[in-house]
This record gives sequence, C-alpha cells and structure tokens, in this order.
Amino acid sequence: MNTILQASDTKLRILNAAEKLFAQHGLAATSLRAITAEAGVNLASVNYHFRSKEELIRAMYRRRLAPINQRRLEMLDQAEREAAPKPAPLEKILDALLDPLLEAKGSDAGAGVQVLLGRVYAEPGGIAVQMLKEQMAEAGQRFAAALHRALPKLSRAELAWRMHFVIGALAHTLVAGKLLEYISGGECSADDTEGAHRNMIAFALAGLNAPPLKTTAPARRVKS
Repeated sequence: MNTILQASDTKLRILNAAEKLFAQHGLAATSLRAITAEAGVNLASVNYHFRSKEELIRAMYRRRLAPINQRRLEMLDQAEREAAPKPAPLEKILDALLDPLLEAKGSDAGAGVQVLLGRVYAEPGGIAVQMLKEQMAEAGQRFAAALHRALPKLSRAELAWRMHFVIGALAHTLVAGKLLEYISGGECSADDTEGAHRNMIAFALAGLNAPPLKTTAPARRVKS
C-alpha cells in the first residue's frame, strides 16, 4: 500500500513540476532533467511513469482537460435528453461548452488549463496543438453535431467560422483575462465567473444566431 501511494505521489510531483516549468519556459525548451530536478526525483522515475517527454505532456493535457470534457459531455447529454426529439436549445449547448471551463478558472485545474492553452498560442507549430486536438476530439465532434442540429440554416463552413470566434473568445478570457481590467478601467474583473458566463453567452448567441451571410460571385476583372 505504501509503495502504491509513494508511486502516485512521485507521478503527481513530476506532473506539477512539468506544468510549472512549461509555463515558465515552454514545452520545447524544458528538458526532462530540469523537470526531475524541480520534482526532486531521478530520470528513471519519469521513464517509469511516462516513458517519454511526449507521453508526459500528453498526461498533463489529459489530467487537466479530461474532467472538464467529461462534465461538458454530461451537460450536453442532459440538454439533448430534455429536448428530444428536437435539437437541444443553443443556449444549453453553449452552457455545456463554456461553463465547465469557466467554473474551473479559479482552481488549480483552471491554472493548469491556462498554462496548456497558453502553450498552444505561444508554440502554434509545436506538440501542444497536437495534444489539444487529441483531448478535444470526442467533445469537438459531439458539440459540432449538436450545433449543426440547432443551427440548420448555417453551412458547415460558416458555423466553423463562428465557433472559431466563440472558442477564441473563451481562450482569450482564460489566458489574457487581465486585459479586461485594463480595457474596462477597472470596472470589470477577470475573476468574475458569473459575469464572464453571462456576457460570453450573450455574445455567442448573438454571433451564432446572426443571419447566414449572403454569398456573392467574385467580381470579374474588366479588360481594358
């Protein structure tokens, strides 16, 4: 029993140390030796628990995002059951997508998510993007399908653009929320979870419910 607890504690220390150093220096620039020094363990411990740096990074993303995505899917399932056979209401879909992440913002889990999302923007061509895609695959498919049913007049391309903007607003709020205090002159706080939810839902509903764009043929060049 003590051996199991000790192994679990070692694994947690490695994850916490990696998260701290990745936040400070980035994924690519942080070595396994730096992580082991920070965690107070030897390199063999990292190899035993994670086998490689890539698997360690994957475990970091899974630890922070899996519980959030599980809660998202539970909320989406409930919204779809309550609305069946009709599509789930758009606001309920957005609640399921946004709330679990906003609610985690002030916790250790939320701080970890901020680190991991920050790496996606700071290292756009690196492994962070791959790991985020892996963790978001199931939830992404489910939410895309629910949104297509709720917004049948939008083409897939147009809905993709609008969701890109909604997800961008969420990520910006999580990673660069302090800018809100500057923009508002101190009237708004990045730590106001209820305010973030209320305003982001209103913003997303307006954008997603906007009429489909009118497509026009490209202008022809007039020959001189």
